[in-house]
Amino acid sequence: MSLPNLVERIRQILAEPRTAWATIAAEPATVQSLYTGWIMILAAVAPLALLASTGSLQVAIAQYVRSLIMTFVMALVVDTVAPSFGGAKDFVASLKLTAYSYTATWLAGIFYLLGALGTSLVLLATVYSLYTLFLGAPLLNKTSPDKAVPFTIVVVLCGIVLFFLARFAFTGVAAPLPLHAGMGLS
Repeated sequence: MSLPNLVERIRQILAEPRTAWATIAAEPATVQSLYTGWIMILAAVAPLALLASTGSLQVAIAQYVRSLIMTFVMALVVDTVAPSFGGAKDFVASLKLTAYSYTATWLAGIFYLLGALGTSLVLLATVYSLYTLFLGAPLLNKTSPDKAVPFTIVVVLCGIVLFFLARFAFTGVAAPLPLHAGMGLS
């Protein structure tokens, strides 16, 4: 995705999510195109902010790798649970839903430069990301519109569990829950 297209897609997801989801649903994509054209770019925002604020390359790299892995795992979760909510199994559509719904949270990662205040701003962005997930589920995974809320809740609960598992796998300890853990981000 070219830079102007990337910026326009970000604008659409943040300002006009319903329109953005209709466009995204119609676009052809592959796992590779989603990772190289979207996920790897936006998932780098928080790790770069953490690197700038803490100076720890190890923390930044771990954050980035966890985000890349968790995006894939959360897409697997979305794909697995979608049929239980009247949806269709389609991994690429599930990865689209996961990746594009993370947009606000990933971009808000820049606020980690602000310390504790930044964490609060990431929380607000995460709430918006959950809203975009809710809006996109009927279009991307064909979930029943009347089941979009329970679908979103189940995905969030799975994300929280996966966050703890990922945190433990990377650090060996179950760290306190950050405010954006429901998105499966760490």
